[in-house]
Amino acid sequence: MRLQVYLAHAGVASRRAAEKLIRTGRVSVNGSVVSLVGAKVLPRDEVCIDGVAVRLERRRYHLALHKPEGYLCSAADPQGRLLALDLLPGEITERLYTVGRLDYRSSGLILVTNDGVFAAQVGHPSAGIPKEYLVETSGFIPPRVAEEFLRGLVVEGVRYRAEAIERLGKKALRILLIEGKNREIRRVLSHFHLHPVRLCRIRIGPVCLGDLKPGESRPLTGFEYTGLMQGTP
Repeated sequence: MRLQVYLAHAGVASRRAAEKLIRTGRVSVNGSVVSLVGAKVLPRDEVCIDGVAVRLERRRYHLALHKPEGYLCSAADPQGRLLALDLLPGEITERLYTVGRLDYRSSGLILVTNDGVFAAQVGHPSAGIPKEYLVETSGFIPPRVAEEFLRGLVVEGVRYRAEAIERLGKKALRILLIEGKNREIRRVLSHFHLHPVRLCRIRIGPVCLGDLKPGESRPLTGFEYTGLMQGTP
């Protein structure tokens, strides 16, 4: 992290004011005065102003991100595929991770954070947070698909059940899941020999995708954060 950014994140001064502190020789790193603006430091380095230590307080992020198709919800990929985390604003220097996942071919709302307590609470199935999806398929969806999915069905030894389903057309459904097992909607549709041409998550609890464009992100509101932590539908 650049030294002036470190000082700004520590709440010492704005970046411009921090640059002035550096140029005037008032900042030291690990006991040595640093006067070069743009010098880089690590979180474990000891940074002082006029001999007084500056502590970097870790900022917590709780973000909503619109993941486009063709992006992975992973911290890295050995195949070099695009990562959803790379879409976040460049000024965020903390290491973030996704809460829950959307598969590579799906799009829509994901949550991103560096808050372990938040991730554990929201990501655990016992939280009972509903997730809503829009699905379009390549062929006509028979009525029995929704009927069986609502009652619950077993596919390859795993039981899947939707909380609610609304038909939006001959080839489209709105599906509400509570637990949301891995690739649940795709596995159920495949069981009926249906292929999703579009699968988009539009809501997680009180957080809606809204007009967030693909690749865009925004901080959660206080209402959204509280609702997720309390398991509000």
